[in-house]
Amino acid sequence: MPSTTPGGTAGPGAPSPRSGPPRRVLLAGAVGATFVAGTTAGCTDGGESPEERRRRVDAARRLRRAAAADSRDLLTRYTSTAAVHPALGGLLAPLREAVARHVEAFSAPHQAGGGQDSGAGHDRKGGGGEGPAGGPPAGSRTAVPGDEKRALTALAEAERRTAATRMRDLVDAPPELARLLASVAAAGSAHALLLTEGDAA
Repeated sequence: MPSTTPGGTAGPGAPSPRSGPPRRVLLAGAVGATFVAGTTAGCTDGGESPEERRRRVDAARRLRRAAAADSRDLLTRYTSTAAVHPALGGLLAPLREAVARHVEAFSAPHQAGGGQDSGAGHDRKGGGGEGPAGGPPAGSRTAVPGDEKRALTALAEAERRTAATRMRDLVDAPPELARLLASVAAAGSAHALLLTEGDAA
């Protein structure tokens, strides 16, 4: 039976905080609920003209393609980090799964504001193309620090940068896409917290 200090802190025989404490599970669940809420909200077109709708749809497609590319980059980072540091698999797996869902959400046809987007994904520099089954682009490589803590910090920084980009993008997005961007940005910020929560201990 694990020993504890008088204050209730786990003693030497207790599991490591990175093994999956209840706090992480609860926070991940809250992030998932926020993401679902953001993806299920809709909006109406109002009285816009055909030209206004065309411009809105084109802009939404560009933003979605860029957001999908950003999520694919994160997915690549998670895959690469897990490959270099197998011991972190338990921590990274649920976060990587969430990022994969973000790729799907940004890549899927969107009836309310984006229309059918049958083209290949594009990053912010106009390149693009995603890998099989919505995964990372074929041939992509991400440098991963050899130290586990530094690797987690690098992932957290990537999540924060991407979340900040999404918050900037949502200013110009139609309402339903703005909600999706906001919910995924919130998820990314929570991921960054989970990846670095051990640093505060």
